[in-house]
Amino acid sequence: MDQQAGISRVTTGMPVVDVTGAEIGTVDLVQRGDPNAVTVQAPTVDPGGSLDELIGATAVEEPDVPADLAARLLRTGYLKVSTDLAPTGAVYVLADQITAVTDGRVRLDVPAASLPREE
Repeated sequence: MDQQAGISRVTTGMPVVDVTGAEIGTVDLVQRGDPNAVTVQAPTVDPGGSLDELIGATAVEEPDVPADLAARLLRTGYLKVSTDLAPTGAVYVLADQITAVTDGRVRLDVPAASLPREE
């Protein structure tokens, strides 16, 4: 399946099943790919800044994974899936791991255990 065509058919709330047919969870966020995406860098915090600036600088941005994986997710596109299978409550699916979007479900070509977890 063409990555961008597949991900464009996904909507939030859709159930996601892995290659074994096990339901992983539901789509929480759909992000189309940007081939020109740059790497994600941690924000810098001015120690003399206000509390509001500190809170804003430490807010989590998506995707919440290591920078090298985040860059790949941003370039290819991804889904954030809410799940009970990860301690953090979410995993990420790369657009190229989507096999089909049929019958109101997102079907993957990988097992749930191989999906990167939200940090």
